[in-house]
Amino acid sequence: MAKTVFYSFHYEQDVHRVQLVRNINALEAQPLLNSQDWEQVRRRGDEAIENWIHEQMAYKKAVIVLIGKHTASRPWVLYEIEKAWAGKKPLLGIRIHGISALGTVDSAGADPFAKVVGAGVVPVFDPTVQDWSGKIDSKATYSRLRDNLDSWSGQGVIRRSW
Repeated sequence: MAKTVFYSFHYEQDVHRVQLVRNINALEAQPLLNSQDWEQVRRRGDEAIENWIHEQMAYKKAVIVLIGKHTASRPWVLYEIEKAWAGKKPLLGIRIHGISALGTVDSAGADPFAKVVGAGVVPVFDPTVQDWSGKIDSKATYSRLRDNLDSWSGQGVIRRSW
């Protein structure tokens, strides 16, 4: 069971959903930067972003990619997956598109692990619950995530040395 984790996610699209995940308080994660702090890091360039990722990921027990609609297209998410894989940190994904962000839910996004060469098969958990009509029930989805986050966090895979 990974109690300290690094959350990888698409900031602009999913920061509100990630805040809800953090509010579950099942796991300890890196500080969630507000938009001004993130812009300060981003303005200093790629090396500053890489350094921030390295510092935040360094002592975490696992990396959890919180997968929203556009997560798989984000270069820094792919970088974080590569870094976790190379560092032999347990890696897993959790779909968060079904959690309400400011009153709306998204459609599911692509699997970001499929875009990283050599990442192998990484488990992706999906807490999404649909009602009888096929609509996403964001409250039930959040409840399922809350009930399972702790156990899922311990099911990441590690790159094996051959």
